[in-house]
Amino acid sequence: MTAAAHRGSVDGLGSSLPLGTMLPAVFADDDLAQRFVGGLDEVLAPILNVLDCLDTYFDPALTPADFAAWLGTWVGAETDGSEPEARLRAAVAAAVALHRIRGTRRGLAEAVRLAFGVVPDITESGGADWNARPLGPFPGAPRPRLHVTLRLLDPTAADAHRREALLAAARPAHMPYTVEVTAAERTPWR
Repeated sequence: MTAAAHRGSVDGLGSSLPLGTMLPAVFADDDLAQRFVGGLDEVLAPILNVLDCLDTYFDPALTPADFAAWLGTWVGAETDGSEPEARLRAAVAAAVALHRIRGTRRGLAEAVRLAFGVVPDITESGGADWNARPLGPFPGAPRPRLHVTLRLLDPTAADAHRREALLAAARPAHMPYTVEVTAAERTPWR
């Protein structure tokens, strides 16, 4: 949210609960009292409007875009403010589910897909298997390794910091990793 984007009064927004109608009867015809509470109605109308629609502020699909970014900080969404609005809303909506699978291959792939809009190729050294013979071979490689390949339409230097921060946060904590970024082939329209 930029410094200039703040919530405030909305011109012409009427109060859903006008204070003038709640005054005692003696003030019903008092012009000064009605104008005074009318000013309060104008100040309180945006607050009452937000309270009337509070549930929509916590739904990433319905909330205003600037509040979606703030909501993303509440749920720990992996966003940096540069993503398009649709991708921001998707990341905020998926944040809680991503925390459950954080540090897994599936969690890393989903975090990258939400941040960059592409599904990465992930290779890792681990493995899980069983063997009927005791002292059988262990699956996977002895040294932990994680390699992520991203095929982006326009790989730019600006993506490097975002990419490194995202992968460092979403990868398994004990795994060293490498990243390879290649340009995706553009398919010509027919």
